[in-house]
Amino acid sequence: MEPAAIREQYAAVQDRLDGLAAGADPERLRQLADEVLMVARLMNREPRLRRALADISRPTVARVDLLRQLLSDKVSDDTLALLTDLVSGRWAVPSALLDATERLGVDLLLAAAERDGELTDVEDQLFRFGQIVEGSQSLALALGDPTVEVERRAELLRSLLEGRAKPTTVRLAELALTGFGGRSLLTALTRLVELAAARRDASVAYVVAAVVPTEAEERALADKLTQMYGRQVSLKVEVKPEVIGGMRVRIGSDLYDGTVQRRLAEARALLAR
Repeated sequence: MEPAAIREQYAAVQDRLDGLAAGADPERLRQLADEVLMVARLMNREPRLRRALADISRPTVARVDLLRQLLSDKVSDDTLALLTDLVSGRWAVPSALLDATERLGVDLLLAAAERDGELTDVEDQLFRFGQIVEGSQSLALALGDPTVEVERRAELLRSLLEGRAKPTTVRLAELALTGFGGRSLLTALTRLVELAAARRDASVAYVVAAVVPTEAEERALADKLTQMYGRQVSLKVEVKPEVIGGMRVRIGSDLYDGTVQRRLAEARALLAR
């Protein structure tokens, strides 16, 4: 989750993005996302540019003029307006502006998936892909090795996902591969899952169980969490037989551990006193 200061600065561009998403064609939103992410890559490569655009000691008009000079005839008017909103904000550090620019590109891709009716599928596919990577040490090393060119790792990723996942899922997974938000691959995938859920006004609950819950059990748990948190909750279930029985649920910073594994650990701790 971003710090409150970043969320506050992002709010202005969020309003413009939502206005665009309400009436734009999904393909148009994907084009805007490509343009925004192109600018994010430029900021990432050029630290001096990033610092100049985020330097609050310079007047806002000067920073916006620099942005316009840089992107004139290279991006659409809508993209320029979105980025102008970002650059006009007060960013504590240049990396925060870069993170917000990448977040904007992601939100545009998620808005396109929402318009296509694929947002829930994208969310689930990103989570499942993260589970596959986490469950295979060799795959995690192959995809996360920083000494290997990103494009080679992206080719491997596409060979795994293309034809099996939505194109937006593949595009977002590629972004996670390059360290979305300066994160590791698995952490970036988790963040993308949560952003997809947030696009649906939902929170993500990570559930660990010894066996696959029934549909009725999942529905009852989702309903209970929705009542507790006052918003929709999206369950992401992982099966781990080592917990023996019960469930462990993490939502945000809250953890509810009702597993037999935890109870046995508590019993052993008591016996050891």
